[in-house]
Amino acid sequence: MGAELLEEPEARALAKHSFGRRTFRRWLTRRLAHLLVLLVLGALAFSGWYLARKGFGREWRTSVAEELHQRGVEASVRRLTLDPFRGLIARDVRIFDHKNRETTIAVISELSLDINYAAFLRHQPFLSAVDVRDARLSLPLSASDPEAPRAELKNFRAHVYFPPEQIYVSQVEAIFCGIRVSAVGQLIKRDDYKPSAQISAEEWQRRLHLLQTTVTELNRFIFAGGPPQLQIKFSGDIAQLENAHLEATLRGERIRRGAYEIKALDAAAEWSNQSLNLTGFRWTDNAGEFSGRASWQREKNAGDFQVHSTMDLKQFSDAFGFAKLLADVTFSTPPMIDLSGSARFGSAMPQLKTIGRVALGAFVFKTVPFEGLSGEFSWDGKRTMLRQVRLRHETGELKAELFDAPADFRLNLESTVSPVAASPFVSEELRHFLGEWEWPRPPAVHLAIRGASRDPETWEADGTIALQRTRFRSVWMNSASANVRFGNGAVTYDNLRITPDEGVGTGSFTYDFDKHEVRLANVKSTLRPADAIYWIDPKLSKAVAPYKFKQSPNVTANGVVRLHGRKGDHLELTVDAPAGMDYVFLGKTLPIDRVSARLLFTDQRLQLSDVNGALFSGTLGGDADISLAKDDQHYRASVEVAGIDFPLLTDLYFKFDTAHGRLNGRYDFTGVGDNARAMRGEGKVTLRDGDVFAIPVFGPLSGVLSSIFPGSGYSIARQANASFTIRDGVIHTDDFQVSGKLFGMAGHGDLFFLENKIDFDIRVSASGPGILLSPVYNLFEYKGEGSLAKPTWRPKRF
Repeated sequence: MGAELLEEPEARALAKHSFGRRTFRRWLTRRLAHLLVLLVLGALAFSGWYLARKGFGREWRTSVAEELHQRGVEASVRRLTLDPFRGLIARDVRIFDHKNRETTIAVISELSLDINYAAFLRHQPFLSAVDVRDARLSLPLSASDPEAPRAELKNFRAHVYFPPEQIYVSQVEAIFCGIRVSAVGQLIKRDDYKPSAQISAEEWQRRLHLLQTTVTELNRFIFAGGPPQLQIKFSGDIAQLENAHLEATLRGERIRRGAYEIKALDAAAEWSNQSLNLTGFRWTDNAGEFSGRASWQREKNAGDFQVHSTMDLKQFSDAFGFAKLLADVTFSTPPMIDLSGSARFGSAMPQLKTIGRVALGAFVFKTVPFEGLSGEFSWDGKRTMLRQVRLRHETGELKAELFDAPADFRLNLESTVSPVAASPFVSEELRHFLGEWEWPRPPAVHLAIRGASRDPETWEADGTIALQRTRFRSVWMNSASANVRFGNGAVTYDNLRITPDEGVGTGSFTYDFDKHEVRLANVKSTLRPADAIYWIDPKLSKAVAPYKFKQSPNVTANGVVRLHGRKGDHLELTVDAPAGMDYVFLGKTLPIDRVSARLLFTDQRLQLSDVNGALFSGTLGGDADISLAKDDQHYRASVEVAGIDFPLLTDLYFKFDTAHGRLNGRYDFTGVGDNARAMRGEGKVTLRDGDVFAIPVFGPLSGVLSSIFPGSGYSIARQANASFTIRDGVIHTDDFQVSGKLFGMAGHGDLFFLENKIDFDIRVSASGPGILLSPVYNLFEYKGEGSLAKPTWRPKRF
C-alpha cells in the first residue's frame, strides 16, 4: 500500500506531463494548419493575382491554341489569364485562315473559355465552350501592311459550344459598319478533319479587296432609323464550308446615302448546294420602289437576275457615284425599268445577257424637254438590240429600231420631231447648221442607217425627207422634199425639190461635214437669185445683190462652196432671164432685157462671162472679174454695146431726150467698189444717125455754126465718134469727130462728170462744096468751159 502511495504521485505527474505534451502538439498542429492555410490562400491569391495580371505561361497558351485547332479554329493566344468570376480568359486572340496560317482573318480582344480541367489533366479535349462579351473583333484589310485600316465588329458577343465533333453557335451579335448582325448555327468538325487546299495569294488579295470595298461603301451610309438588322442562320461541315447551308435576312428603315434615302429595306438570301439565291430584295424611297431577285451557281460560275424599278433613279445615281451617267437628265416622274438576264463570270470580263424595257414620263435632256420615252432592249455582251423605241417631243415623235453587233450596225429612224431637239446630240458644226433653220412644222424623216460599227464615221444611210413651210437662213420656202443619202461624213439630198413663194428649185445638194463644204450638182432654179445664193452661202449674197431681176431667172448651179473661210470655192451659175433685170451702173439703173450670163465664184472672186442682153433697143455684151474679198473690192470689166437708142441713154444720164441716133461702143475698165473716182478705163464710141447738137454740152455750138453757115446749125450732125479714157472722174478724148452735111468738127478735151465741168476744144471744118475754103475754117476754133449742163463756148482766136 505504501508502494502504491508512492507510485500515485508519480503517476499523476507523468499523466499531467503527458497531457501537456498532447495539448502542445494539438496547438502546434492547429497553428501549423492555420499557417498552411494562410500560405495556401496566399499562394492561391498570389497565383490568382499573378494569373489575372500576368497570365499563364506559353505551355498553357499553346495548349489552348492546340485545343482550338482541334475544334477547327486556327488561332494564337497572346495572353491567357484567369478571371475569378468568368474563369479562363484568352486575350488578343488572332484567328488565321485555316487554309493558310500566315493569313490573319480576325483579331478578338478576349475570349472566355469554359474548360473541363479533369479532361485537361488527362490530356483529353478540354474546351467545352467559348464565351465572348462586348469584345472587339478586327479584320485586317491588307495582308502586307499591318498599319492599314481594319474592318471592326463592335460590341461583339458570342457563345460557342464544342460538343463532340461539332461547333455550335448559340448566339453571335455584333455591330459591323453600323449594321447589327446576329447569327446562330452549327458546324460539324469531325475527328478526321483535314483542311482543304490552300487558296492562292492572288485570290486572298481579291477577297480582301472585296471586303475593303464593302466596308468603304457601308461606311458611307447613315442609318437614321437605327441600325439595320442582319440575321444569319447556318449549318454545315467545317471541312466543306462551300457546301454549307446559310440563310440571311436584312431589314432596315431610313437608310441615307448622300441626299438619297431608303425608307424601308427588306432582303432575304440563301446559300445552299453551292448556289446563292437572293430570293427577295426590295426597298422603297420617296418616288417608288426597287425590287429584284438573283441567283448564282458556284459550280457553273453563272447566275441570273430580275429587276423592277420605279425608284428615284437620278438621286440614286448621284448618291452612288454615277452622277455623270445622268448628269444631263432631269426626270419629272421616276422611270420604270424592267430588267432580267444572266451572267457568266469565268473570264476576265463577265459575259452578260440582258433583256428589258424602259418607260419614262416627261424628262429634260440638257435643255431640251421631252414628253416621254419607251422601248425594249436586249444585250448579250456583243450584240445590242433596241425595239419599239418611241421618243415623244412636243413637236412630234421619233421611232427607232437598232441592231449593233461586231461589224454590223443597223438603225432605222422615222421622225416627225423638230431637228432642234437633236441639237444636244450632234457635233458643234451640225448644231450650228441646225440653228440656221426654223421649222413651224417639223419635217418628216425616214432613214435606214447601215455601218460597220456604232461610230458615225462608218455609217451610210438612205431615206427621204419632206418639209412643209420652213425658213432657212431667213429665207422661207413653202415645201421641200428629197431623197437623202448619208455617208463618208456627208449628207446628200437627191431629187431635191424646193418650192418657195416664187419659182421652184431642183437638183442634188451635198453638205459635207468632213470636208466642210457644200457641193451642188445640176441644181436648176427659178428662185430669186438672192434667196438661192443665200441658201448656198450668205457670203456670196452681196455679189448678186446688184442684179435685180424683174422675174425669177432660170439658174443652173454646179460646183463646190467651202465653208468657214476655207479656200477652194468653185461654183458656176448659168443665168437666163427672159424678163431682164435692172443693174446699177455709175449711179443709174440700166434696164437690161433678155439677159443671160455665166457666173463663176472662186475663192473671193466672181467672174462673169458670156454676158448677153438687150439694152435700149440695142445689144449688150461683156465680161467682168470682181473681187469678193472684204478688204479688196477691185473689179475689171469689159462692156460692148451695139445699136443702143441714144436718146434713151442720154435721158437716163443727162436728163434730156431730144437727141437722135444709135450708139455703138466698147469700154474696158477697172474700179474699186462703187467709188466712181477710182474707175480707170478706155474705150471707143460711135454715134450714127444722131443729132450731136441736141446734146446739152454741144448744143451752144449749133448757134455758132448758124452764124458762120446760115441754117447749118439746124443741120443734123449725122455721125460722131471718139476714143476716150476715164481716170479720176474725168472723161478724156483726143480724137472727137463730128460729121454733118455742110461741116465737121474735131475736138479734144476733158469732161469732169463728177464735178460737172467741161474743158474742151473744138475746131470747125467744112464738108461738101465748102471744103474748098477749109484753110479759112481752120481759124474757127472754140473753147468750151463751165458746167456740163450749160457750158460756155467762146472763140479761141478772136
